[in-house]
Amino acid sequence: MVRELVMPKLGLTMTEGVLAEWRVSPGQPFRSGDVLLVVETDKIASEVEADSDGVLIETTIPAGETVAVGTPIARWSADGAGAAPAPEPAEAPAAKPAPTPVAANARPLPAPVRSNGERILSTPLARRRAEGLGVDLTTLAGSGPRGRIKVADVEAAAQTRPTPQPAPQPAPPAPKIETSAGERSKPTALQATVARRLTAAKRDVPHFYLAAEAEVTELAALRDRLNADTESGLPRISMTHLVLAAVGRALAAMPEMDRVWDDEPSGGAILALGRGDIGMAVDTPRGLVAPVLRGAAALPLDRLAAEAASLTRRARDGRLTEEDFQGGAVTVSNAGMHNVTYMSSIINPGQSSILGVGSVRPVFRPDEAGAPVLRRELGLVLSADHRLFDGVTALAFLNRIIAGLERPLRLLRAP
Repeated sequence: MVRELVMPKLGLTMTEGVLAEWRVSPGQPFRSGDVLLVVETDKIASEVEADSDGVLIETTIPAGETVAVGTPIARWSADGAGAAPAPEPAEAPAAKPAPTPVAANARPLPAPVRSNGERILSTPLARRRAEGLGVDLTTLAGSGPRGRIKVADVEAAAQTRPTPQPAPQPAPPAPKIETSAGERSKPTALQATVARRLTAAKRDVPHFYLAAEAEVTELAALRDRLNADTESGLPRISMTHLVLAAVGRALAAMPEMDRVWDDEPSGGAILALGRGDIGMAVDTPRGLVAPVLRGAAALPLDRLAAEAASLTRRARDGRLTEEDFQGGAVTVSNAGMHNVTYMSSIINPGQSSILGVGSVRPVFRPDEAGAPVLRRELGLVLSADHRLFDGVTALAFLNRIIAGLERPLRLLRAP
């Protein structure tokens, strides 16, 4: 039996992936557990394994293309049936038109309809081929089951139609004047996927932003005292760990912030997660990624620091799995080491808020008597999804985070 291999869905929020590499060639047998292909999302590269023995008959999508989840990408057989036979000496076949390249962001074209509203049965590949060759599907009779139009029907029609007469050429446009020198380069398929997903998140999610400062003189002193104990064998505590702990405590106190908006066909739904997971932005050689720290809202500070450090090492070594990106309604993105006061971040696709953390700044503020007092302040910006939260709820969450940072001994207590 000949079967189709489709682009797998490797995560809850995955809608498309880059077919980065085929590991099996057409006609090559494979066994259960062999890696068939490598798929890249904007988060990670994953090897897709075969779940049974078989033979790859043909690939319908080449490596390097961006493919929607569920799109057929190859045909295979458990017993080799349907595999192309060995070529026999024969007269050279007539040359076929060169295949039309598919753009990296191409999606299956909708099925066409006739003037009377009747749907024209055709394969997605035939529709794409017809668009590239300029063939009108309404003029074709398909050779497939129930008259379904196949790629061969489209290519045959393209070869037999009369050669169009060249249209009169318009006058050449005026030459363009280059105003500046520069070098253009095509983004990688992964870069293009990241760009599309972030553009969609910024366009489709109604962001609003709340900015405030936390006075962290006591927090920094506590961090220094904890790290001065070098003989305890406990992990070193960073500012990121303390912010993660404060966000976790706030999330435990306000579980209504642990929700996301699910864009389902019926108009959307609110999904309550309730696990206290927190995303953590990590800068890696491959780019910025945000793996999820499991159950961060319930972790003691030392354990949180140890697990966050382990997650950071695996991210920078390229050893994260797709499971590391599942879940979480909020992410912490700390750019304080890069000399920035405030950072308004784009909410990660599939989440509902993100906390941008700036650098610690020395500033003078008036005390109750009006005298200047030197303070150390941390700039915070909470980006939130207005479909789920109003300003009052999001501000209450941000103020709980600030309270945890300004009274840091609370972070040492068990959640």
